[in-house]
Amino acid sequence: MFALVDCNSFYASCEKIFRPDLKNKPVVVLSNNDGCVIARSPEAKKMGLIMGQPWHEVKNNYLNNGGVVFSSNYELYADISNRVMNILMESCPEIDIYSIDEAFLNLKSYEKNIDLVRFAFDCKRRLREWIGIPVSIGIAPTKTLAKLANKMAKDDSRFEGVVILKDENTIKHFLKNINTEKIWGIGKRMEKNLKDIGIDNALELRNFNPRLSGNNFSVVLERTIRELRGQACIGSENMLEPKKQIMVSRSFGRSIRAKRVLREAISFHAGRAAEKLRFENQKCRTVTAFIRSNPFNEKVRQIYASKFIELVHPTNDSRIIIKSANQILENIYREGYTYSKAGVLLSNFTDSFGYQMNLFGKSQDSIKSENLMQIVDEINLKEISRASFGIQGFRNTWRMKREIKSKRYTTKISEIPNTK
Repeated sequence: MFALVDCNSFYASCEKIFRPDLKNKPVVVLSNNDGCVIARSPEAKKMGLIMGQPWHEVKNNYLNNGGVVFSSNYELYADISNRVMNILMESCPEIDIYSIDEAFLNLKSYEKNIDLVRFAFDCKRRLREWIGIPVSIGIAPTKTLAKLANKMAKDDSRFEGVVILKDENTIKHFLKNINTEKIWGIGKRMEKNLKDIGIDNALELRNFNPRLSGNNFSVVLERTIRELRGQACIGSENMLEPKKQIMVSRSFGRSIRAKRVLREAISFHAGRAAEKLRFENQKCRTVTAFIRSNPFNEKVRQIYASKFIELVHPTNDSRIIIKSANQILENIYREGYTYSKAGVLLSNFTDSFGYQMNLFGKSQDSIKSENLMQIVDEINLKEISRASFGIQGFRNTWRMKREIKSKRYTTKISEIPNTK
């Protein structure tokens, strides 16, 4: 049996934790530059707000009806997510973190020794009381079925946030009332293809020959069918496995033409990516940078430019990565265009403690380099001050707009709630 624990309206729920005055009030969270709605509390959903809806279209009506809005506070959301996952690990060590607000629990070692209903409601109670986050839990023999059970637990209040699918007849009855579009891994194109051969619901898909589906459609569909039949085919991912790529990119708070400002943005993103690389104890061999105009603005000339550099030796030194990113910028920048976004991608990773060295020239970061990066990271992590490189700038006029961001209640000591 697998349990899928999904935090309800996660970003909006995080905003309510330290604001008891927002209980039962509609809350929405906006995307980068306060552009679109990306999270809605249940109260906001009842007001008819749609995911991805431009904020300027609903702003006046929403605020006039008592709604509350926040800019994205990613530092807060990441910290709350870590707390949720740590509590789930205490309940079940075999955990696959699927996203910032979802995790699968493998209950195979618990199944015969615990009451699944009590286990699920105990998880809900802990997360609600210890952190303040409401969750829905779906439990079933496979991850695909657990995903469907979770959706039912979230959509139908009669289940009080928990649905357990275990009995074969119950599962068949359950699947009969679910359209194929709601199945994990079935996209719109696949849904249309299935309808063309007379498959409209999950039960009909379950009864389809998996071997034929694999030959005529894809291995992914065959795996989905077997999962609907109760055969666990989706393996467990090692959440501690190092990342294979690191991307840092942001849309600008305003349009940019000057290369100087673009250089600051690229340098900032490259430095941030290098910090993340060191946190993973990795070094990279490839640095990619890109710049682009706003694809949604038809009034400006469009441009998307990107290039990469292969480094002589693997590194996680911010100075080398920033210098490489700026070399790319020099090659891809074109005057006369208006730019709205830039980013840096690090890839082709190797472990910091053992990698193939270069036969010619310098083959590794020096001890002085590693010590310097360690000191910079320690200063920034402990917030002793803010250590950065001059080329990253200090005004950062390009940064995205987050004009209504809440406080970082759990990660910034000066922003801890004051009860006085």
